[in-house]
Amino acid sequence: MTATPPPETGPVELDVAGLHTSLRDPALESMNFLNEIAGRYPDAVSFAPGRPYEGFFEVEQVHTYLRRYERYLADERRLPPDEVRRALFQYGRTKGIVHEVVARCLEVDEGIHADPEALVLTVGCQEAMYLVLRALRADARDAVLAVAPAYVGLVGAARLVDMEVLPVASAPNGVDLDDLTAALSRARRAGLRPRACYLVPDFSNPTGVSLDLPTRRALLELAAREGLLLLEDNPYGVFDATGERLPTLKSLDTTGQVVYLGSFAKTGFPGARLGFAVADQRVRTADGRTGLFADELSKVKSMVTVNTPALSQAVIAGKLLEHGYSLEKANRREIEVYRDNLRRMLDGLARRFPAGSRPRVAWNTPGGGFFLVVTVPFRGDDALLEHSAREHGVLWTPMRHFYEGESAADRIRLSFSQVTPEQIELGLDRLAALIREQAG
Repeated sequence: MTATPPPETGPVELDVAGLHTSLRDPALESMNFLNEIAGRYPDAVSFAPGRPYEGFFEVEQVHTYLRRYERYLADERRLPPDEVRRALFQYGRTKGIVHEVVARCLEVDEGIHADPEALVLTVGCQEAMYLVLRALRADARDAVLAVAPAYVGLVGAARLVDMEVLPVASAPNGVDLDDLTAALSRARRAGLRPRACYLVPDFSNPTGVSLDLPTRRALLELAAREGLLLLEDNPYGVFDATGERLPTLKSLDTTGQVVYLGSFAKTGFPGARLGFAVADQRVRTADGRTGLFADELSKVKSMVTVNTPALSQAVIAGKLLEHGYSLEKANRREIEVYRDNLRRMLDGLARRFPAGSRPRVAWNTPGGGFFLVVTVPFRGDDALLEHSAREHGVLWTPMRHFYEGESAADRIRLSFSQVTPEQIELGLDRLAALIREQAG
């Protein structure tokens, strides 16, 4: 008797409507779209990605830094050879294995005196954001505030944990404190529970804007008064172009309001995928004891990535050790490149669009970092970006990716971190041609 074959069917097809709602959110599509455009037009001059300068990358550095960390374990930590091997090859503790080195770096560069046990080493800063939001989101009432325009990664992480994002207006000094107070009041009247406010105080992505010192102090006072955590993200702080770095919020914090988020993507190298959170807030447990917020984040991490790759941690720690625990020293050449590129961008825009000329184009003047924003007399959307890449050979980022709704439709972000002086001149020529074409 011949068995009847099963009916032929195609591959399993899932309906996106039956998947998590965040997967239909534009915030989760932004990075993929921008990467896709860049991939289709590899010959275009790109002012789009916020990537670090590649001119100083050397493969041998990876080996040098790994050996330096190995010597640290053997000579300074006095670990026997089998424990050194285990540290590099095995899983390691969930909170990370280079916490003491990173804590020392924070003290040297930022004046942050952090208990090493309050650090959680993560797979990029993106994971650190996710862990914090996941831990803070207890129920549907919980919300996070974010200074707009906000880094799309924070918005996406909030969507993944079903946490509402409430925008707070920015200002020339970084954040509108009156609007933050009003946003807190509106949220509470609506029955929401604002848990934290996310911001990038130094050379923010996407605007390049920084908080001045009086605003930093006033923000800390407001946060303490309102019982609000501040999520301080600081990937660009060492790339100051003025020579007058301001203190981080965390270094000024005396009441434990700040969860400090860090990344070595820009200051180490992106391929290591190493970030961290300093979460030294105290948490009361059910039995009346207290522990660190970092320990709670570690519980979440153990179910997400288990731990952070030991080799990535080792290489970054080796770089810190090689430069006296200082990212500023480790990035001296890069700091000069970004400072020079920023000057070239600003001078180049001024030459191509002098005051009073047509079309009217405006831009801001950041004090460092990777980004600046240009205001154009037309809509700078995704369709125009593709036209710009195809017909003019220049890439940039529409600011609409950083806002809810249609805000900032006439603004574009330019990144100057990965371009050479020659590319800056060529790219600005191409951008000027696009602007004149669109302005008629």
